[in-house]
Formats: sequence, C-alpha cells, structure tokens
Amino acid sequence: MRNKLKKVFKKNEIKSNGSRILIAGLGNPGAEYRNNRHNAGFMVLDEIASRLDEKFKRLQSNALVIKSNYKSHRLILAKPRTYMNLSGNAVAALVRFYKLPFENVLIIYDDVDLPWETIRLRASGGAAGQKGMRSIIEKLGTQAFPRMRIGISRPKGRMSTPSHVLQDFSKEELEILPFVIVRAADAAFSFVEFGVERAMNDFNQSV
Repeated sequence: MRNKLKKVFKKNEIKSNGSRILIAGLGNPGAEYRNNRHNAGFMVLDEIASRLDEKFKRLQSNALVIKSNYKSHRLILAKPRTYMNLSGNAVAALVRFYKLPFENVLIIYDDVDLPWETIRLRASGGAAGQKGMRSIIEKLGTQAFPRMRIGISRPKGRMSTPSHVLQDFSKEELEILPFVIVRAADAAFSFVEFGVERAMNDFNQSV
C-alpha cells in the first residue's frame, strides 16, 4: 500500500521549475455568508493573499482572481463568485484558460467529516458529499487533483448539516479559527514550494 501511495505522490508532485499553480478556495459570495463555516476556503485564500500583499480585485471566469509570484512559481488565486454548488464552472474555466495540469490545482474547502481544528491534504479523491467539490470533479472530468480540507465537524444535536455549514463560526470557534487559517495557509505555501507529499507529511495532523 505504501509503495502505491508513493507512486500517486510522485505523479502529483508539483514541478519546481516555475510552474503556474492555481489555488482555489470555495465558499459563497455575499456579505451575509462571510463568516459562515462554509466559507473557510475563502478565509484561507484571504490569508494567502495578505501574505503576498495582494487584494482580490480582478474578475475572471466568474471568479475573483489574483496573479502573483511566489519564489519560482506563478500563483493564480481564485475565489469563485458562483454559489458553492456551482464552483466547478469557475475552476474549470480557469484550468482551461491557463492550460494547467491537474496536479497544479489545489482546492481548499470545508469538510464536516473532519474534526474541528483539523486540516487534511490529499493528492486526489472523491467529493464525499461536498457539493462544491462534486461540481469541480464533474466539470474537470477527474478526481485526480490535490485538495485541502478544513475540518468544521458535524452539527451537534438536531441541527441539519446545511444549517450548520451556513451558520457563522461560534464565539468559541472564532478564538481558534485564526490559528487554523494560518496553518492552512502555511500548508498551501508548502504545497507550492515542495509538493503535495511534503505538505501532507508536515500538515496532516490536528492543530
């Protein structure tokens, strides 16, 4: 099993020769959704943009886009302006426009199946019920692209999952959220610089 995983990582490893890399964070546009759990992907993209001293001002392929340099790489940061379940429209259009190999596309999104404060990177995989990822897989026609999941945990009590993800982070969660977002941004930069295997080894653990 370990040898099989090594082959997957090698195939999906980022090239270190000045590759163009798309990092897309998923969420819902609009001020009313800004602090929702479902917008964790947007929050990580904002942290990455802040570190690059950039702001999301340009609209391309129905996404807010930043183009910036990081070390030897050209980064394309994207926040789709569609709602979550149509994220694939914007992501696929950007992948086609920039002629990107799928291994140079990192998608960042929230996941109710992961414990709160946890991040997980994978080189490929299914949507596991996440509608934004389902849309991206459908539009790209493949599951073979890296992704980073931000754990937000399942709802407690009788609250439905849709209500949970569209609810703002709680007061207690907001005290910890900045540390989660910073760690996720660290993982994204590690992915860009060193590849998915190194990022997985370094960041696939609880915060």
